[in-house]
Amino acid sequence: MKISFTTLGCKLNFAESSALGKMLIARGHTRAEKGEEADICVINTCSVTDAADHKDRQMIHRIRRQNPHAILIVTGCYAQLKPGEIAKIEGVDYVLGQDEKFRLEEFVEEIEKSQVSNLKSQVFTSPIREVEAFHGAYSKDDRTRCFLKVQDGCNYFCSYCTIPLARGKSRNPSIETIVQQAQEAIDGGAKEIILSGVNIGDFGRSTGERFIDLLRALDGMQESGVGIQDSGFRIRISSCEPNLLSDEIIDFVATSKHFAPHFHIPLQSGSNEVLKIMGRRYTRELFAERVNHIKTVMPHAFIGVDCMVGVRGETDEYWEDYKTFINSLPVSQLHVFTYSERANTRMLEMDLYIVPQKERERRSKELHELSARKTAAFYAEHEGYEATVLWEGGKVETPLMYGWTENYIRVSCPYDEAKVNTFERITVRQTVPADIPDDTQD
Repeated sequence: MKISFTTLGCKLNFAESSALGKMLIARGHTRAEKGEEADICVINTCSVTDAADHKDRQMIHRIRRQNPHAILIVTGCYAQLKPGEIAKIEGVDYVLGQDEKFRLEEFVEEIEKSQVSNLKSQVFTSPIREVEAFHGAYSKDDRTRCFLKVQDGCNYFCSYCTIPLARGKSRNPSIETIVQQAQEAIDGGAKEIILSGVNIGDFGRSTGERFIDLLRALDGMQESGVGIQDSGFRIRISSCEPNLLSDEIIDFVATSKHFAPHFHIPLQSGSNEVLKIMGRRYTRELFAERVNHIKTVMPHAFIGVDCMVGVRGETDEYWEDYKTFINSLPVSQLHVFTYSERANTRMLEMDLYIVPQKERERRSKELHELSARKTAAFYAEHEGYEATVLWEGGKVETPLMYGWTENYIRVSCPYDEAKVNTFERITVRQTVPADIPDDTQD
């Protein structure tokens, strides 16, 4: 059968979709080509905000229009949180929760045997907090870059967040298993591995191991194997909570063989009062200590920061305090989220100041503008910097090819097919930062 995958949201979702696609292809199925109608369409959804839910619904309708005769399967976080809402959407045949997602092969075999094309909204979900299994995954769709799932779920239950309800409790495989998967990806030609998860710094809940020990094991992997050239490989750490990003981890990255000087750290608010309301497990003083320590041992490190605006209780005074704090930090990029009310979260039970929607949007715009200035300043600081770029593929007919340095500066050069998926030592010249995607964000 011809199957298409559409993935929304975080890189964890992309890794899981890639693994599911690989599994189905191994069973004799094929991926539908672009513009070709599929027999089965799988939509792997996100539900981090109301806007994400809206995009999910738009995508479901679009895929149905493009594939009017296909079986439509919706899975992911939106499917786990609101299966009934999805089941009411015309044209949806299956709704699979997070654990059921990994039974996709079983559902496809059932569809193949039945040859039924008019099934209506069969829902399969499990209580997510009862799920113990960890389903490993890594993305092989991009040969240059590999997103490796090392952890899933979260035990934090911040007052505004539904991720623990959508992903379940924190769990992980063994270090040995992860190293085997990473080595397989490298031996297959991947030159960059991004460690992905929901709360990766919490690694070890299932196995009694430590995140720092995982990093050390990965740093010791062999550079030889099928498809590996003399230039080796590098590893990036995705989003890591500031209370879990210890000085030990930072110092290790600074002296490691393969880890890139690139960090993504959730701040969410620069006001200690708002951090308490949000149920975060650190103060802004601790956050500043982490950022300053990174810059002390790795002056050229790129630091991305998650920022949320407009949560309940974020008064004008707290907002101004927040802006002043984030502006003072030597960070490189802000990943800005606008707060939206989410069902079954503790914040809805709090009798606090409610930021008007227009004001939330204004605050978001302010932080986006601040982010652009900080990224431009980071790029300007690195003119003349000696760096190693990993060149990415592209269309031969385009005049330029692009790549990323170890500290996440986007560079370009005239297209040269021989450079695709190779490292090159360069001097960073005058550049204007593009709208930098956050490839490490989960």
